[in-house]
Amino acid sequence: TLPLQGEEVDVKLPDAAEDLRDEVLQFNTNCPECNAPASTNMKLVQIPHFKEVIIMATNCDSCGHRTNEVKSGGAIEPRGTRITLRITDPSDMTRDILKSETCSVEIPELEFELGMGALGGKFTTLEGLLKDIRDLVEKNPFTLGDSSTPSRTGKLQEFLGKLQEIIDGKAQAHFIMDDPAGNSYLQNVYAPEEDPELSVQRYERTFEQNEELGLNDMKTEGYEPEPASGR
Repeated sequence: TLPLQGEEVDVKLPDAAEDLRDEVLQFNTNCPECNAPASTNMKLVQIPHFKEVIIMATNCDSCGHRTNEVKSGGAIEPRGTRITLRITDPSDMTRDILKSETCSVEIPELEFELGMGALGGKFTTLEGLLKDIRDLVEKNPFTLGDSSTPSRTGKLQEFLGKLQEIIDGKAQAHFIMDDPAGNSYLQNVYAPEEDPELSVQRYERTFEQNEELGLNDMKTEGYEPEPASGR
């Protein structure tokens, strides 16, 4: 029925952003391993108490290769972020974690540091990321350094054993994420209250960090056209 004159009509226009959040977009690509045609699924996801991220997953039917990559849906933050979690309980392994491609990871108790760019962007659990680190080190023991010494195998097995103890909840350790772009996140299980085992520090980036992020060469002023000379 048509609304009578004077009646208010509640018309809700479709929100393109909301539609995008509910929709999984798919596009054709090539497998990074065998270069065979593959499909990539992309979805916009809102992380509670943080921001939106874009998750992209590629599955190759030819060789079985799978990738799961995450990109921040926002701009580089004004300050860097250093997140420290003291792992004290096996339940910590279920915490959600977003490691951006600009984030480095450190586990002081293992004298281990994963540099910026390694493993790319990941949205997973703490257990999932630690297992990714374990797999990376197993495949590339050069990650641990001193790779040319005869004791490499012994150091590798010792490291993997200690890391597995942390994953199994049998050992406590500190897990540190340092992201100069400020686009990484580790779940606070007490949110919105403070988490006694989690600290988040915001810091001013150094010139070198801005250089790595490509910010020093970005022109943010002076785009206005020159005023006419009047001639």
